[in-house]
Amino acid sequence: MDLFTLPPLAAILDAMYVAMMWLTDLLQPVAGDASAAAAIVLLTLIVRAALIPVGISQAKAEQTRARLAPRLRAIQKRYKHDRERQQREMMKLYADENTSPFAGLLPVLAQAPIVGIIYALFLHSTIAGHANALLTEQLAGVPLGTSVVGSLGTFDPATGVVFGILIAIMCVVAEITRRAFRPPVAAAADADASPLTSVGAQRVMGLLQYATAVVLLFVPLAAALYLTVTVAWTLVQRLLLRRRYPLPLV
Repeated sequence: MDLFTLPPLAAILDAMYVAMMWLTDLLQPVAGDASAAAAIVLLTLIVRAALIPVGISQAKAEQTRARLAPRLRAIQKRYKHDRERQQREMMKLYADENTSPFAGLLPVLAQAPIVGIIYALFLHSTIAGHANALLTEQLAGVPLGTSVVGSLGTFDPATGVVFGILIAIMCVVAEITRRAFRPPVAAAADADASPLTSVGAQRVMGLLQYATAVVLLFVPLAAALYLTVTVAWTLVQRLLLRRRYPLPLV
């Protein structure tokens, strides 16, 4: 069942659609035939800018977790045969530091509905009973409703070029992200470290950075634009916040 057929969600999606079409008309004199694509990029940037406080909260939580990690590992090692005592000591440590193991999680969950509604706007051919005219707009001659997989039988060079550029950008961002945010070698080799920081796990996580590039093959061009801008923004924001809230050296 498509949840966006329910009246409340359909109304929200339709309101977002009206706003997007208004923005498209506003950009028409400047962007011409690419005004809808420009509107998608602009809306994505506006939303991501509004969610900067969420990113800051995540960065602070990540910094705190990294700072407490050695002490948490010491507690786990000391009380490895007493799970109840281990949990008490860990929660006491969190309380003493005025934080929790779920710090930074609530803001992430709060942004999920916003991001989900915007993404759904680019996936639905009909919204609240009417056609989604946004998907008939074009970028470099390619309709925004076109997907690579959906156009295999009628694939044309323009589609290949446009999606190829987006996929290339996504792969570059994925590689920079993989290199910039992998844990130090010492942490990855630490026998007491979290399984998520093991060498094997980090290799898997590195490959997963490229998963979004694969997703671009299956979604409409409008959604591909949204995802590309979102992922690029996320990388830049994380790099800046990592400088502002650096992880402690271990």
